[in-house]
Amino acid sequence: MLRQAILGLAAMVAVSAPAMGQDAIRIGEINSYSGMAAFTVPYRNGWTLAVEEVNAAGGVLGRKIEVVSRDDAGKPEDAVRLAAELVTNEKVAVLAGTFFSHIGLAVSDYARQHKVLFLGSEPLTDAMTWSKGHRYTFRLRPSTYMQSAMLAEEAAKLPAKRWATIAPNYEYGQSAVAAFKELLKARRPDVEFVAEQWPAQGKIDAGATVQAIALARPDAIFNVTFGPDLGRLVREGNTRGLFRNRPVVSLLTGEPEYLDPLKDETPEGWIVTGYPWEAIETPEHKAFRDAYRKRFDDYPRLGSVVGYGMVKSIAAAIAKAGSTDTEKMVDAMRGLSLPSPFGPMEYRAIDHQSTLGAYVGRTTVRDGKGVMVDWRYADGAKYLPDDATVRKLRPQE
Repeated sequence: MLRQAILGLAAMVAVSAPAMGQDAIRIGEINSYSGMAAFTVPYRNGWTLAVEEVNAAGGVLGRKIEVVSRDDAGKPEDAVRLAAELVTNEKVAVLAGTFFSHIGLAVSDYARQHKVLFLGSEPLTDAMTWSKGHRYTFRLRPSTYMQSAMLAEEAAKLPAKRWATIAPNYEYGQSAVAAFKELLKARRPDVEFVAEQWPAQGKIDAGATVQAIALARPDAIFNVTFGPDLGRLVREGNTRGLFRNRPVVSLLTGEPEYLDPLKDETPEGWIVTGYPWEAIETPEHKAFRDAYRKRFDDYPRLGSVVGYGMVKSIAAAIAKAGSTDTEKMVDAMRGLSLPSPFGPMEYRAIDHQSTLGAYVGRTTVRDGKGVMVDWRYADGAKYLPDDATVRKLRPQE
């Protein structure tokens, strides 16, 4: 079923869910559907489920909501053009989505210039809410800083002193490595970073990368690669013994989008952030998982949670604002609290970052499939800097 959805989605230019009358509140959604289908197909399912739930409950302000979606093809210039088209031609009330950090920043800049509310659902760069933050942009997912802080907390417990890093050479990877270094050194001043590898996103030379890291002889590795690059790195590293008796701390690897393709090649014992969907039995998550499986005959991925939370957040903001006026919606988003499949979350007024957290655990193979074990939920609110620090990081409005 997922493969069929991927094939259909790759050719998608625009979708609406569901078809509504002219009175519907329209959300303009932009994402890299043709480039990151493993994440964006479940993500689209998540926001589709949320739209259906909101409309079945009577909509918002007595009106249905509708998502008008576009594929940015992984290009920031296309994303900005599509944002303008959605605002001008489709008359959307709010912009949402994007996957890659540099694309999220491009759409955020458009939102700033044109005073349009933008909810970045997936981009993780810290710049989105700090150095390049502004009144009109908010972010749903826990940032690179937040997830790096969760992992640094665990990494500090290791005896390792000599670290190497592997990260894609664009905003997300650079931001993650910088945050991890800062946070780990704050906890462990005795550590040093002895090697860095910066492969181009989607074009990793895994053999050369593994060889360069091995030559540095680090005690441990911080990895930020994901998707097909992660698979290539794991296979080459397993073949050459890079990970043998060497701890690896890895951002995002525990998400089923990236863990599932590894199957029985999943490395043992990596410390990761992720989403152990099959094992979380809190009432709110069980309700979400059951509804998702009933609707799509498939299990949720992390993207599913993100897409679902994106629509639910916008619906809650509009309801709180009592209007689709941009300035009123922005004011409503600041300090907005709502439930999520992971529990309560809030969009902080100080930096527009949500407090949605992530799961931290270790990888293992079970029944020929990679899974997370020994996991815990890390509440995002506990891994964000205080207000005084944020004021130094973020331009004052």
